[in-house]
Amino acid sequence: MSEGSPPSKQCLVAVTLDESSLGRGSPDQEHERAVAIYDLIERNQFALPDHNGGPYRAHLALVERRLVFEITQVDGSPVVTHHLSLTPFRRIVKDYEMVCESYYAAIRTATPAQIEAIDMGRRGLHDEAAGILVDRLASKVEIDFDTARRFFTLIYALHWKG
Repeated sequence: MSEGSPPSKQCLVAVTLDESSLGRGSPDQEHERAVAIYDLIERNQFALPDHNGGPYRAHLALVERRLVFEITQVDGSPVVTHHLSLTPFRRIVKDYEMVCESYYAAIRTATPAQIEAIDMGRRGLHDEAAGILVDRLASKVEIDFDTARRFFTLIYALHWKG
């Protein structure tokens, strides 16, 4: 986007997480959620095929082991709701949880080289999940890889239910 050009209507301007789907997270988890939402709103590519509206708001929830993407116009008028099975993410979420636990423990005691190695594994899983998310949403929502990475952080945040 060039300076002075109007912002794209094909984007998200707000993202919320369903409070009943969440539990209170650790300070690290709460921070990850806040940063992911901030980053997602600041920079995203989000378009709905065959819909000439936007910008959009997204509300994410877990309902019966499915991820619910509720998309509305800025004024709150409904646009579409997508239900996405989380089965393809089950292994990645499990592995990501183990790596994140190792990462947060390592930050306190490990050498920089050890922390970097764990973080590389964490980023690899994050990238794998983002790729799956892009594929699974392909006919429903057009998002770029970085937007998908941020969405995975929020999917994982919903998984943290206390």
